[in-house]
Amino acid sequence: MPETNIESIKKISTSFPDVWVLEPRVYGDERGFFLESYSERVFAQIGIRERFVQDNHSRSIHNVLRGLHYQIKQQQGKLVRVVDGEVLDVAVDLRRSSATFGKWESVHLSEENKKMLWIPAGFAHGFRVISSSAHVLYKATDYYAPEHERTLAWNDPDLNINWELQSEPIVSARDQRGVLLRHAECFD
Repeated sequence: MPETNIESIKKISTSFPDVWVLEPRVYGDERGFFLESYSERVFAQIGIRERFVQDNHSRSIHNVLRGLHYQIKQQQGKLVRVVDGEVLDVAVDLRRSSATFGKWESVHLSEENKKMLWIPAGFAHGFRVISSSAHVLYKATDYYAPEHERTLAWNDPDLNINWELQSEPIVSARDQRGVLLRHAECFD
């Protein structure tokens, strides 16, 4: 994967040209560590110029699977990181005009690796908790709008996402009603 290094962050390419793994520089000593999780100036230098308007925090127990969520209007780009535990984070391209439409990418995000995932608007997002529990923080580029929220089926056989499951995941009733990609509202 090609990488870009800015003083405080490394940008690592994924299989999508506009979805990136971000690895912040971590300063650690016997007291603990410090990292800069967001700087508007630094993010603009690496190509993320979107304005973030909302921060979200979720805590989930082992094997909870959340998603795959997106908003058909008031589309949200998301900057996702895990501050406690570990998740398998997944993005699915829902832009019909994209060469990667219907493809997915997964990344392990954890308190240990301190990586973040930038997912621009036009993608569905979800994650599965690998550790005993996990705290997931994400910044969003638009406000939550429940009337525009949609859920893509996490277990769509056409997507065939490898959630790295050893047993049936814990999925909310709403997420169980997610629609297959072939029936989903998507983006142009």
